[in-house]
Amino acid sequence: MRVVIAEDLALLRDGLTRILEAFGCRVVAAVDNGPSVLPALTTHRPDVAVIDVRLPPTFTDEGLQAAVRARVELPGLPVLVLSQHVEQLYARELLADRRGGVGYLLKDRVSHVDQFVDAVRRVAAGGTVMDPEVVAQLLARRAGAEPLGELTAREREVLGLMAEGRSNAAIAARLFVTAKAVDKHINNIFSKLRMPPSGDDNRRVLAVLAYLDGADTRRPAG
Repeated sequence: MRVVIAEDLALLRDGLTRILEAFGCRVVAAVDNGPSVLPALTTHRPDVAVIDVRLPPTFTDEGLQAAVRARVELPGLPVLVLSQHVEQLYARELLADRRGGVGYLLKDRVSHVDQFVDAVRRVAAGGTVMDPEVVAQLLARRAGAEPLGELTAREREVLGLMAEGRSNAAIAARLFVTAKAVDKHINNIFSKLRMPPSGDDNRRVLAVLAYLDGADTRRPAG
């Protein structure tokens, strides 16, 4: 698996490189500033990119902007954002793109190397990996919006777990309810959000995130 890393802190950049290579990945480029991200991605066309949000020269959102632009030039490019911050504007734009794997993890909440490597592999394979805190902030931004505001507290809890990429069985285990109860909640969610249910977990998560981004997820008339 070929990886491009964008991280300005030298020790962390070197640490990520060593970890990924120890698990059989090949880091084809490791850059430390925003302007270098897009050229590295378009030149190497990696299997997955691991990108920090805030990079030199301005330390605002250069990394995330570059990731969004890269997915325009390389549709479906898998991107895992690894940051200390939730930058909501570009995060929603990145997550609402339904093509290719995508993830958003917070550095100080990644507690195990295996957890990080598994996230990289899942995103590279086209999956979705979301830190619960990122999901919570995106949900909170739209908490009063309709029809999201129609959801019950339990349905919002289930929606958050769906957005983390959890299966129905995992949600049932987390909430200590039956799988049948989870199915009922999910059917209610899709009904209230006017989104067709799907057996594909990744499409389901991306549909939820696209809705949170304000995209039109209603079925065409007729």
